[in-house]
Amino acid sequence: QVHLVESGGGSVQAGGSLRLSCAASGFTYNINCMGWFRQAPGKEREWVAHTYTGGGTTYYADSVKGRFTISQDSTKMVYLQMNSLKPEDTAMYYCAAGSRVVGGVCSRRDGVNYWGQGTQVTVSS
Repeated sequence: QVHLVESGGGSVQAGGSLRLSCAASGFTYNINCMGWFRQAPGKEREWVAHTYTGGGTTYYADSVKGRFTISQDSTKMVYLQMNSLKPEDTAMYYCAAGSRVVGGVCSRRDGVNYWGQGTQVTVSS
């Protein structure tokens, strides 16, 4: 089992920045990808960004491309640097991970094997 814990959320004005962190524990050697999703009130959870462990390649939703940066320094930590934040970025942000054992993927909700509990990001205009 893998346990994910997010931190770094908060409230910021439009144009500001926040950095989210996600710490993984447990059977982290099974992780093949890590990423971030978000869910705004009344909306479905949507993919934001992800990266593959050891690969370095990163992927972003069009809505955040050029403003957000995902990085990973091991199979135990992943970050999301969010710059030029907009009110529409307001959401609960969830850390996600996939398991190589079952072919997990981090680009869609039904492919994720592990979820964090979420951290709230609120951007005011």
